[in-house]
Amino acid sequence: MLENKLPKIISSLLENDMYKFSMGQAIYHQFSDYKTTWTFKCRNKDVFFTPEMVEEIKAQIKLYCSLRFTEEELEYLHKIRWIKGSYVDFLRLWSPRFEDFTITTDGDSGLTLETKGTWLNTSMYEIPTLAIINEVYFRYQYDYADLLKSFSDKLDEKIGWLTSGKYEISSFSEFGLRRRLSAEAQAMVVERFKAADLKNSSFAGTSNVYLAKKYNVAPIGTMAHEWIMCVGQGNHKHNPAYSNWFALEAWVKEYGVLNGISLTDTITTDCFLRDFQLTYATLFSGVRHDSGDPFEWGEKMLAHYNKLGIDAKNKTLLFSDNLDFERADALYHRFKDKSKVAFGIGTYLSNDTKVEPLNIVMKTTACNGMDVAKISDVKGKEMCKNPDYVKYLQRCITWRMNNDR
Repeated sequence: MLENKLPKIISSLLENDMYKFSMGQAIYHQFSDYKTTWTFKCRNKDVFFTPEMVEEIKAQIKLYCSLRFTEEELEYLHKIRWIKGSYVDFLRLWSPRFEDFTITTDGDSGLTLETKGTWLNTSMYEIPTLAIINEVYFRYQYDYADLLKSFSDKLDEKIGWLTSGKYEISSFSEFGLRRRLSAEAQAMVVERFKAADLKNSSFAGTSNVYLAKKYNVAPIGTMAHEWIMCVGQGNHKHNPAYSNWFALEAWVKEYGVLNGISLTDTITTDCFLRDFQLTYATLFSGVRHDSGDPFEWGEKMLAHYNKLGIDAKNKTLLFSDNLDFERADALYHRFKDKSKVAFGIGTYLSNDTKVEPLNIVMKTTACNGMDVAKISDVKGKEMCKNPDYVKYLQRCITWRMNNDR
């Protein structure tokens, strides 16, 4: 019998990132038979999860799996412009399955966790699972009240920087659910930023759909790397160097011109641009940066739009990689006269305390029984169980870049 010692961490199935629902609807309509494996990894070398932490994580995931959508929550989702009634009806019947989880105390960090099952199910588990792991760790490892006090003080300081005009970052959203200090801390961020007069900056919303509903702000999110990886590499007849084309095509089939911020770096931005030609570059309202030098990436995207004859001032450059206000301010002033600029800011807003945050991820490591991988614009973000597959994928990309003109 699993017994939790902490309060329930995930209190609603809406407590997930918006892009999980955006992708989930497209998965439901087009890829409902796909199966995936997801693997947890802690990138911090000096972090260890005790057996007591692992038992709490199991108990909290069991509680999460007992949740169901309420009719009020489903009605809220249905009012989102691009969410369709057929998907809402599916969610009315949907629930997480604890049987899809394998959780042990093996591994260097003291915690191994995998989920296996339909993509429809396993995709939805990633963010709540990471939020549970993160909150359990910090509540067990430290004096939580002390951490929350330091978090609150730092949050007030950040708000002061915007209200005083020290930093000007235009439109930004809170993207920190997966690595938040706690549910309490993330709610504090959304509530305080919504109430503040931020001068020349504006709080656009949050990726956390539950908090977006609670505080009446916009739920923000379109697609993640898993979309390009699974759509492009899950069908084993596809050449994986064309993953972006397959993913963009399926997204347009689902959404047309709606919900259109595309992620560029799943198999490198240079390869992405081979497929992001006039039709897609016109249909999608913008692009998202998540690895590599953001200034170089921004200039590359502006040059690409210019080459296609598209006015980049009508397009959005969304930056979401390891941001703080200082970096966002510099990016905003670099690109504000050339395009629309927006920011998705995660751990810096949701888990900035007196101690170092965790760098934890859950990534898709298999789809339909075979390996999948990401090769981003910077080394260190890749995660694949099979080095030979990564080499194969890299060879495919290299061949295409050298031969497919």
